[in-house]
Amino acid sequence: MSIVRQESLFSMQILFDLEPTHRYDEIFSAIDIHPILTIVVKRSNLGRPVELNYPAMIQALVVRLVERIPEMQLLVERLNTDLNFKLDCGFLISDPVPSEASFSRMITKIKDTDILEEVNSQIITDAINEEYITDPNIAIDSGHFEARDQAPSKKEEKPKSEPKKRGRKSKAEHEQWLKEKEAKEASLSIFEKKIEDQLDVSYDELHDQMPLHPTWGVKKNSEGKNVFWFGYKGHLAVDTKTQFILHSMISSGSLNDGKAAIPLLKGIERNFSELRMIYALMDAGYDYDAIYEQVHRMKGYSIIAYNKKNESEPIGFDENFAPTCVREHSYRYDSFDKKYQTLKYTRPKECRDCPLAEDTLCQKVYKIKIESDLRRYSAPARGSVAWKDRFKERSSVERVIGYLKEFFQLNNVRYRTGKRAKVHFDLVTMVYNGMKLVSMRLAQKQYSMNSVAA
Repeated sequence: MSIVRQESLFSMQILFDLEPTHRYDEIFSAIDIHPILTIVVKRSNLGRPVELNYPAMIQALVVRLVERIPEMQLLVERLNTDLNFKLDCGFLISDPVPSEASFSRMITKIKDTDILEEVNSQIITDAINEEYITDPNIAIDSGHFEARDQAPSKKEEKPKSEPKKRGRKSKAEHEQWLKEKEAKEASLSIFEKKIEDQLDVSYDELHDQMPLHPTWGVKKNSEGKNVFWFGYKGHLAVDTKTQFILHSMISSGSLNDGKAAIPLLKGIERNFSELRMIYALMDAGYDYDAIYEQVHRMKGYSIIAYNKKNESEPIGFDENFAPTCVREHSYRYDSFDKKYQTLKYTRPKECRDCPLAEDTLCQKVYKIKIESDLRRYSAPARGSVAWKDRFKERSSVERVIGYLKEFFQLNNVRYRTGKRAKVHFDLVTMVYNGMKLVSMRLAQKQYSMNSVAA
């Protein structure tokens, strides 16, 4: 098994090498806090005058994640005891240090808005304008983290249902049952319906209906055993080259991973229409026809691991859906025609010495349009060396999830309820993207200085 070299912390070491004061100045040059100020500042001259320094409080929330301060109480204590830290956060010497309750009230004002998502989108727009992100390959995956809320018992007593009436329903009973079924389906939210129902729904509607309450979640670990947690899932769409988080969403822990893929893709399409996605990379948990269709509508190509779902073996094709000859040797993937969206397969090597090589039963070339079955066929062809090389890029989103948990306190939610947890999640992704943009700017500046010196 080949060893894949893992990069250091997304080349951010150049940022961590700076003194705290310079480091914070660089970070806040990339993160524009003014839109957040419009939400939290007092909008009326009436009532008690405001004594708090809100710009410094917002900066303190960012610095808390950068410095990995686990609790708000510890942040307040450090502001009280460390004058240099207080000044680095933007407070004046004469400013009173906000209490934990003051920070909590500010979070309450932010939780009813999407302002952190807008600031995050502006960071990505700046990265696009500065040409750090161009025609990305997008990797999508989710990571779980626990809630602060108290978890209910997993063993809930189910109410006893009434015994069903035996025998065939009468015509009137059947019609009543159909009406009840239609009414129940109509009352379901978009995320309780099938994934294909999301295709013709706008991003705003998908965003607003995303479930945010903490629930029990389960997924298999690397050993194939079930892991349970009570909390949330963070869904990320990451540029595999630069590891910027192009779009992110938080959901209840019980939400199927596949149901967040289409909202992520539609969010990227709406916010960054100038980007042209080339490949969408996902694991077998996203192997749904609707997701392939959404990627195709965005003029991209799906590199998604195949999840065999009680399907019979295809006759005349191998496990990667490449055609086979009479003796069941697989045809070789040759090329892809972008104009006609066609995959070209040529004869296998074994046909050189085959007595049936000149027989009419064996074709020399097979051409298959990917639109004939988007799930089975993509460019490059499933199972080819090029396809496997592209799929390896999917590990970038797994590394980003690990970074967020280890270095940005994603799994250290200090707020109760889903809306407050969303503020924490959006703040974490915003700080990550801001530091990523700053580190790339510093690296480019350092490279330019080295080039001039040489």
